[in-house]
Amino acid sequence: MAEILDVLDIDELRHQVREKYREVAADPAGKHHFHTGRAHAIRLGYPSHPLSELSDEACEGFAGVGNPFFWGPPRPGDKVVDLGSGAGMDSLLAAIWVGGEGSVIGVDMTPEMLERSRSMAAKLGLKNVDFREGLIEDLPVEDGWADVVISNGVINLCPDKLGVYRQIFRVLRPGGRMTLADICLERPVPEDALRDIDLWTG
Repeated sequence: MAEILDVLDIDELRHQVREKYREVAADPAGKHHFHTGRAHAIRLGYPSHPLSELSDEACEGFAGVGNPFFWGPPRPGDKVVDLGSGAGMDSLLAAIWVGGEGSVIGVDMTPEMLERSRSMAAKLGLKNVDFREGLIEDLPVEDGWADVVISNGVINLCPDKLGVYRQIFRVLRPGGRMTLADICLERPVPEDALRDIDLWTG
């Protein structure tokens, strides 16, 4: 892990990732190198309910790589943290599942995505979800707060993956769980590829 942090310009990587998702926030249906929207979520196996409770506008910025709810949704009353919450669809679904007795915190580093997700929560009348600006390797969440941590296609964009998992461990209560969907490599990445930010964001 130290090798990745040593060879990569972390600030530039974060800048490029923000730019990529700023584009999605501004134009969810535009031409991106990944799929977006409700149809994409259905292809990935999201359940028809509570997806049906969300408007097309609330789904159109979804850009996940899998279904973090495949292993089961959060339960009523659960406290959920969504790492890299983006346009907010996963957080909004979690807020519906946990109900009024539960809470959801979505964490993202792109201001335009946060603005979009907060707007969607307000339009849906979901008062049990809070979107916070921050990095997933330094979560703005108190120790032991969460019953469940979810993430969808974001940890792969972070070079300090061990730092992310330390944060997950920190914010989970004893006996809590994490359900992640992400892109994984099964072999070492050459150093020249690690230095190529276009490969990280592409």
